[in-house]
Amino acid sequence: MLFGFANGFTTQLFILMLLAVVYIASAMSGIHKGIQLLSRFNVFLALVIGAVIFIFGPTLFLTNVYLQSMGEYMSSFFAMATMTAEIAPDWWMQWWTVFFFAWFIGYAPLMAIFVARISRGRTIRQVMIAVAVLAPIATTIWFTLLGGSGIYYQLTGAVDLTEALQNFSFVVATLEIAQALPGGKFMAAAILLLTTIFVATTGDSMSYSIAVVGAGHDEPHFLIRAFWGAAMALMAGILLYMGEGQIGVLQQFIVLTAIPVSVIILPTLWTGPKAAYAMAREQNLL
Repeated sequence: MLFGFANGFTTQLFILMLLAVVYIASAMSGIHKGIQLLSRFNVFLALVIGAVIFIFGPTLFLTNVYLQSMGEYMSSFFAMATMTAEIAPDWWMQWWTVFFFAWFIGYAPLMAIFVARISRGRTIRQVMIAVAVLAPIATTIWFTLLGGSGIYYQLTGAVDLTEALQNFSFVVATLEIAQALPGGKFMAAAILLLTTIFVATTGDSMSYSIAVVGAGHDEPHFLIRAFWGAAMALMAGILLYMGEGQIGVLQQFIVLTAIPVSVIILPTLWTGPKAAYAMAREQNLL
């Protein structure tokens, strides 16, 4: 959309192949080379984009939105977290709560393996602060900067996101917001680059994590990492060819597979603290 290409299967397949080359090369180079390089560049780019939006965008509006939203979030957390279909619309429970909760559960094992590997040398307290405190705060700030700008430009009439949001065309909405930001198309291109690298860093971390599980140790051969990266790209290409309907079926399947996965990871609620306590005693920290 940004560069005027038709959004067809050929374009999507080309983008997929380009992404696959990037994240497979990153995974093959290892954690301390390609994966680390891409991740650091992405964090730096996100900070720059965020600073530009906050400084040159609707600064006061974004500040007010963040403070008010966080206040509402904290005061309504338990009510929203325990909401059932009796109160919320069925489509909301099925689309957000059930689907995304299941998605996060299914994603948890591989993500845990990767975070544990890159956190070697850190204390458990440092890992918990980084993953459970700092990362969510950074996420809410980013949502406020981009989403809050969209609300501001919608209210001022700079953009009209009504049709895009009603059709769940979030890509279109994001592009329109990005083009309304200071810098216009340059900012939109920067956000596109940021999103692309985020996808690539997800691909290389997942390729590495799957290879670790398959190899049984944390230094799998680079060809094993490349194999799993290519396998993910191939599956994505097949799904693109089969159409959005088949992707929807896969998403429903992920929700179902999250049920046994949740049973498998449930014991970590008590084995995790137990292991941490044992490690602390071994290191004479208690």
